[in-house]
Amino acid sequence: MAEALRVAIAGLGTVGAGVIKLIDTNRALIERRAGRPIQITAVSARNKAKDRGVDLTRFAWEDDPVALAVRNDVDIVVELMGGSEGSALDLTRAALAHGKIVVTANKAMLAHHGLELAEAAEAKHLPLKYEAAVAGGIPIIKGIREGAAANEIAQVFGILNGTCNYILTTMEAEGRDFADVLAEAQALGYAEADPSFDIDGVDAAHKLAILASLAFGTKLDFGAMAITGIRHVMAADIKEARDMGYRVRLIGMGEVTPTGLFQRVHPCLVPLSHPLANVSGSLNAVEAVGNFVGRLFFEGRGAGEGPTASAVVADLIDIARGEKAPVFGMPVAALTAMAAADAGAREGRAYIRFTVADRPGVLAEIATAMRDSGVSIESMVQHSAAEDGSVELVLVTHRCMERKVTDALNRLKGSDNLVAEPMLMHILDL
Repeated sequence: MAEALRVAIAGLGTVGAGVIKLIDTNRALIERRAGRPIQITAVSARNKAKDRGVDLTRFAWEDDPVALAVRNDVDIVVELMGGSEGSALDLTRAALAHGKIVVTANKAMLAHHGLELAEAAEAKHLPLKYEAAVAGGIPIIKGIREGAAANEIAQVFGILNGTCNYILTTMEAEGRDFADVLAEAQALGYAEADPSFDIDGVDAAHKLAILASLAFGTKLDFGAMAITGIRHVMAADIKEARDMGYRVRLIGMGEVTPTGLFQRVHPCLVPLSHPLANVSGSLNAVEAVGNFVGRLFFEGRGAGEGPTASAVVADLIDIARGEKAPVFGMPVAALTAMAAADAGAREGRAYIRFTVADRPGVLAEIATAMRDSGVSIESMVQHSAAEDGSVELVLVTHRCMERKVTDALNRLKGSDNLVAEPMLMHILDL
């Protein structure tokens, strides 16, 4: 039997403790599959005294996580602290500089610094593994980087945030409003006390940036991402969508187009006939379309102790076997720098919900703005007035260029007839 692979863990929250539990529970199986023992030798976290449900006395403790990078009894550093900057980035840089392999679940750090870290890993001939950073326990990184490696990927898209999916599907099932379901999700631990990263789409955007680079062989460009979250989705939107044969989902979509790399996270109407419409609760799902393999669909738990720890330990097993695939599927020098696509040139149908004053002339103003921008209206539904005198007006456009819809909404900005900002959701033709 080969020598043990010695592992240090930085961050002992839900996932870090889960990694220890998984290795303890499945130790014999992991050793057989890895071909050598995987041994945790050192750990670091903010609070040494906290009870995490695992025995930490058998491991060396470092108050400063960066100190793990220079320990002689560590071959791999597992970074589970999170955050795009600070200690997580400092530790990852130091570990690679000192010849340590890094396994991370940190999508924010990779989305913002992935190219730099990939270059540092290449310079030292080290793997940098991150299966747990995208979609938790779903093996989407391995699936695209290895299983579909011979394919040109045309699209990658899916449901990348379990918190948002839980909120939307609960609103759908129970007819409740966003704020009420969000509060429940926080009470159940599905949403953070500050849920902004989740509900504003940033978490999903971090994951999409990584997937896009891996799928298309392009350099990470998080700054070019268009991001809209779900905080303005109403129960009425979900009901309207259902009546039309759709479900509302927060969709991250990446695609190489004639005008460049398209990357967007946005609440969308998904046809009931598509598998994504049937992904419920806190599950994640990703679809990739290859030119020879066709459509690949991955679904599973995208977060939590078990699924994420499973992905981390799977990376450790790959490393023990000697797997050293390039970080983003090909050497950094081979990645293409691609301009951001012109989203306005995309064609499709749109769902627009207006909250307007209940008075004559409102419909005419909206219809005129649409006409003058070249947008044809497929359907329009007006609901009864609310107690405050406002009216919900739902409009669905025929297929047209997105810039025309944007132009129409710009024409309506500042109108006294609009009580609130319109809610725009794209209708996916999948």
